[in-house]
Amino acid sequence: MNEAIQVVGAPDAAMLLSLLFAIWSMGFARKKTVSEISTSMTESVKQIAMMLLIIGGGGAFKQVLVDGGISDYVSSLFANLNMSPLIAAWLVAAVLRVCLGSATVASLTAAGLVAPMLAMSSVNPALMVLAVGAGSVIADHVNDAGFWMIKEYFGLSLKETFLSWTTATTVMSVTGLVSILGLSLFI
Repeated sequence: MNEAIQVVGAPDAAMLLSLLFAIWSMGFARKKTVSEISTSMTESVKQIAMMLLIIGGGGAFKQVLVDGGISDYVSSLFANLNMSPLIAAWLVAAVLRVCLGSATVASLTAAGLVAPMLAMSSVNPALMVLAVGAGSVIADHVNDAGFWMIKEYFGLSLKETFLSWTTATTVMSVTGLVSILGLSLFI
């Protein structure tokens, strides 16, 4: 019984079973043709394809850094400093966000880099996750598609977008860090 649960609970098997159930329940059980089901699946994948590539690329980038020993180096670097692991996690995510542009890639990569730091400290893991999340939204600027979307949608100049959107994301990130540090006093 335990082996069956392990097989069904494995990520690949669980996704396959979910897909098969969705095809049956949303397709065949509703008397849809194979062609209609195929068209629906194609349209669904088209809508999320770019996000899947970004998340996959971010995960791959994180793993390259972890396998290359960068995460251990980052942990040892911050271990020698007298700095809160929450601030360190926020800082790593913030630097990655500014450099890479993508909040998703920054948060995935930062999580992989600060994981060894979590093992060396007594910080609540949920607060570390929040710190990485807060750091990953800082200073949205020209290397992020969201920056350009805000600029175009609201008809702003480049300067106006920097003054409004980049400032807003920075304030949001720093406010998040301060809130997390406040929570850490009680949790």
